[in-house]
Amino acid sequence: MDAAQAIILGIVQGLTEFLPISSSAHLVLTETLLGLKMPGVSFEVWLHFGTLVAVLIYFRAELLAIARAVLRPSSGEASDRTLFWSLVIGTLPAVLVGFTLKSAIEAAFASPRFAAAMLLVTGIILLLSALARNRNRPVSILRGLLIGMAQAIAILPGISRSGSTISMGLFLGMEPSAAAQFSFLLSIPAIGGAFVLDMASAGGQFLPAGSVGIYLLGAAVSFLFGLISIHYLLKIMRKGKFFIFGLYCLAVGAVALVLLGR
Repeated sequence: MDAAQAIILGIVQGLTEFLPISSSAHLVLTETLLGLKMPGVSFEVWLHFGTLVAVLIYFRAELLAIARAVLRPSSGEASDRTLFWSLVIGTLPAVLVGFTLKSAIEAAFASPRFAAAMLLVTGIILLLSALARNRNRPVSILRGLLIGMAQAIAILPGISRSGSTISMGLFLGMEPSAAAQFSFLLSIPAIGGAFVLDMASAGGQFLPAGSVGIYLLGAAVSFLFGLISIHYLLKIMRKGKFFIFGLYCLAVGAVALVLLGR
């Protein structure tokens, strides 16, 4: 892998991790259609690490407020404590699915056609989100669990994590920006947990000799474009145009299926 390939994959990961268009599908399809080869799972893990740092920095104020509410209940807001427990409960479904269906999920990632087909499913979900009505419902333990179940399904390549979780929040009557923020915060344990587990399974080969620069370049590009995608998705949510990503997913999924069928 050279620097140009690392930059391309970093851009793809950074933009698609938070935009509701499935980063997993785009990475699989980009590698397949352009003939890019990643040197093992660890490079993809570092791309995810870049987007993890992006969301930590972007929502640093919210994370500090949550930490303060949990560690010092007398000085923190009750809503922040509710948010914390909603994130904890919302993380559990993905953990359960990830451990129990690990082999099936790995097999799905080996199929570009499956990823393309699931992009069509994501497109339909996003278009249907336009029917949701904003009832300004706050985050709750139950809503956190339901959104977490949507995140668990999004472990499959092609099912957008942000798309499914934000859509579920909208279907549950949450305000669009609040649904998006909860989705981004929910990504922290998901991405962070995957990073730790994959690094542990790598047997200490976090940065293979001779590839340190390439790995860090990919992570840095992923971080930068992750910040950009978070910023612009929140703007799009405020404008009520979230559903337009559904058209993109349908188009890309259909084109990919045609190209992969040749």
